Amino acid sequence: MEDLTANHMMRHLSSALDDGQDIGHYGRLVYAIVARHFLDDDTLIAQLAKDSDFDETQARALVQQVQERDYSPPSRAKIMEYQGKQDFPIVPDTTDPDEGNVYRDLEFPQSVYDHISEYHEQKASD
Repeated sequence: MEDLTANHMMRHLSSALDDGQDIGHYGRLVYAIVARHFLDDDTLIAQLAKDSDFDETQARALVQQVQERDYSPPSRAKIMEYQGKQDFPIVPDTTDPDEGNVYRDLEFPQSVYDHISEYHEQKASD
């Protein structure tokens, strides 16, 4: 959890979950996509289930979906797009251009960076 909370947005989301707040559908999605690289499945499911509008069964299904689809952590732009679709502020300080950039503060497994590179190479060749 310590590595995950090196990022201010992820610390914000973790704290909100610890307080039992509803972080919204997209907040949970962002949290699951990023946190799966730092937490084991049981810890991640337990964290998500702290959301006042989400239970353990839903959390388990979300974690499974994220793993099966192997989502890459979203860019700040994508997170801002998600935030516009819900009430809970995923990015606590939208005036800071670095806020919400998980790649700035977190070190992901090399496979994440490889997956992103492959995606961009494939897109360029299409």
